[in-house]
Amino acid sequence: MGLKSYIEGFVGERLAREYLEDNGYTIITTNFKNKLGEIDIIAKKKSYLVFVEVKARENALYGRPSEYVSRDKQRKVKNTAISYLKMNNLMDCDVRFDVIEVIGDNVNLIENAF
Repeated sequence: MGLKSYIEGFVGERLAREYLEDNGYTIITTNFKNKLGEIDIIAKKKSYLVFVEVKARENALYGRPSEYVSRDKQRKVKNTAISYLKMNNLMDCDVRFDVIEVIGDNVNLIENAF
């Protein structure tokens, strides 16, 4: 990953966290990693534990950022989420998988993205 991509990702995740907090979410953790993968943001909203994948781009010239959440990435996020749930004895809670796409300074939340 190049420096530009790293900075876009870092800024995108910061904007995503701010957006979620401004809209009633409680951030549980960020950048949760294990041997199965990584989850950018884990948050709580009402009765839901929300696993959020963040995709940031400078512009939409090559498509919307959410279009880059491949089936393989979705599978990794789901498996990592199951591991997180088991590890924290949360298998009975309601879960949701969202995507936040950041294009420049614009944030778009896609609930139940996968």
